[in-house]
Amino acid sequence: MKHRRVKITGIGPITPAGIGREAFMRGIFEPVSRVGVWTPAGESKGVAVAAAMVNDFRVGAFALDAEHLVSPRPVQFALAATVLALRDAGLTLVDVRKKKPLVVVSRPSVDRTSWSGPGGPVSPERATPHLMQEAVARLVAGQAVDASYRNGFSSLDAIGFAAMRVASGEVDLAICGGADAPLNEKILTELKKLELSPNHANAPEDLCRPFDLWRTTGVVGEGACMFVLEAEESPRRAHARVAGTASEVECSNRPWEVLGEALRLCLGNTGLRPSAIDCINADGLGHKALDLAEAVALSRGFGTRLPSIPVVSIKGAIGNALGAAGAIQVGCAALGMKHSMIAPTVNWRHPDPSCPLNLSASPRLLAMGTALVVGRDLGGSVSCLILKQ
Repeated sequence: MKHRRVKITGIGPITPAGIGREAFMRGIFEPVSRVGVWTPAGESKGVAVAAAMVNDFRVGAFALDAEHLVSPRPVQFALAATVLALRDAGLTLVDVRKKKPLVVVSRPSVDRTSWSGPGGPVSPERATPHLMQEAVARLVAGQAVDASYRNGFSSLDAIGFAAMRVASGEVDLAICGGADAPLNEKILTELKKLELSPNHANAPEDLCRPFDLWRTTGVVGEGACMFVLEAEESPRRAHARVAGTASEVECSNRPWEVLGEALRLCLGNTGLRPSAIDCINADGLGHKALDLAEAVALSRGFGTRLPSIPVVSIKGAIGNALGAAGAIQVGCAALGMKHSMIAPTVNWRHPDPSCPLNLSASPRLLAMGTALVVGRDLGGSVSCLILKQ
C-alpha cells in the first residue's frame, strides 16, 4: 500500500478574526478578543449573550449559485471556506472537478432543533447535518463520505481521515474541514448548563480566559475553516504537512486519561517522540474543569519538558466554534509554523499553578518544525493532530 506524505496546499478560514488566509493570519496573531454581544431575534429579542460573531460575512461575495444564498448559515460558511481554500491553492472549480476530490466535512457538535440562517431560524428538515457536506460535494463535484457524519467526526477527525485517504493513494486531492454557526438561543441555553456559554454579557471581551486562574466559562463562536490536501507530488506549495492524527472517546470520569491516550496514539502514528513537539495549539475552552484536565494530560504526556513547550489557546480571541473549532486551530497552527509565529492566548493574565503551561498573552516568534493540535468534541471525543513543516 502506498504511504505518501500529505500537504496542506489551501487554507480557507472564515472566523471572527478574519475571512481568508491573509486576514485571518493578521487577526489571529493580534492580542484582541473578538467576543461581543449577540442578541437573539424573535420573542427573546433584547436578551444579550456574549459570543464571537463573523460580522462581515456576505455569502454573495463568493460567486456561489443562487440556491446557496438562502442556505443555512453553516452551509454558507462551508461553501465559502471551500472557495477560499481552492483559491489559496491556486485551483479553480474546473481544475478540481477533473480530480474528483474526496470531501469530508465534520458534523455539527450539537444536535439542533434549528439552525440560524441569514433570515433567522430554518427548519430541521432543511438543515440536516448531511446538507453541509452534500452542498460542498456538489460544489466541487466530489464524493461525499456519509461516515463522516454517522461516526461523529470532529473537524480534526475529518482532516485526519482525509489525510489518510490521500496518504494511501486512494485519492490525490481532498477537501476537508468544518463549519458551524451555533448562535441559536436553544443551543446556547444548553451550553450554559455545561458552563461553555456565560450567563451574562457584561464585558464580553473578557469572559473567556483559557487556563487563567480566574477562568469561569467558555464562550461560543462561529466560523469555518476548509483545507485542500494533496500528496507531496503535487506542484503546489505546502503551508504544512499532516503527519498524523488520533482520536479517543471519553468513557470515564477522568477526561485527562482519554486525552493522554489520544496523545500517545497520535505520537505513535507519526513515529514521533514527545521531545519532537515544538508547539501545542490547545483546546483551552476557558472552562474550569476541562482546562485543568487538559493541563494534567499534557503534563503527563510531556513530563518535565512541558514548561519549555509554547502553548496557545485561541478561544479567548474567537470563542469556541464547536464543529469548526479544531479546523480553525489547524489553520492557525499551520500558518504559525509557516511564519514562525505563535498566536497569543487572549485574556490569559493570571497563571494557574494547576495549569503549568508555557502561555503568553502576546504573540511570540519561534521557528517550529512540528505542532500538536488538541481538540474536544461535545459528543465526547478528544482528538490530536500533528503538523510538520
